[in-house]
Amino acid sequence: MDELNLIAENIRAAMEAKNKARDEAISRSRELIRYCAESIRAIHRREWDSADVKMATAKEASAQLRSVVADYPDLYHSGYTQDALKEVVEAFSTYAIIRNQPLPSPQTLEVEESCYLNGLAEAATELRRFILDILRRKDGDSDEAERLLDWMDAIYDKLVTFDFPDAITGGLRRQTDVVRGVLERTRGDLTTTFQQQRLQDALQRFEERIDRQE
Repeated sequence: MDELNLIAENIRAAMEAKNKARDEAISRSRELIRYCAESIRAIHRREWDSADVKMATAKEASAQLRSVVADYPDLYHSGYTQDALKEVVEAFSTYAIIRNQPLPSPQTLEVEESCYLNGLAEAATELRRFILDILRRKDGDSDEAERLLDWMDAIYDKLVTFDFPDAITGGLRRQTDVVRGVLERTRGDLTTTFQQQRLQDALQRFEERIDRQE
């Protein structure tokens, strides 16, 4: 009976420790997702100093989350942990692409490969929002919009090559389909905007020629 009591107490202590780690991981995951969202918001507002600060905070929070679940592989691979780490990939990849900096790797961000690919897919969809912001401005940089569209295209082209079961990729096929739809809409928006701009330029040249003849 003493042996049974000892075994039970050891199991109880282990479960209590794991449950504590789980609760902390859930809390830290929520914080990390918030930090990443704030980073992306600053990126879209072109508040680069603020984005740098918020991303540094997110990077530290990511390390803390990984530390909490380090002894529990099932907690590390849980949905809440992987979702939070995916947001890290999205924020840092979006920043790198928009700022024309080297793309961070899975090793740099310390995430699993499947998590990285899904985060990269979400970063591609964020580029649409930035492109639309460029198009809405009167002084929008068409070259920059095309550069970002090329990145969206390149990311999609790579994602479709990972034809593995969802259990391996973490549901990447669905995310890839989302990127395809966003890419097609963005290409259409960009094409329409360029056509309208060329028409406006042609009309302006025609009006200037008429004015000179008068």
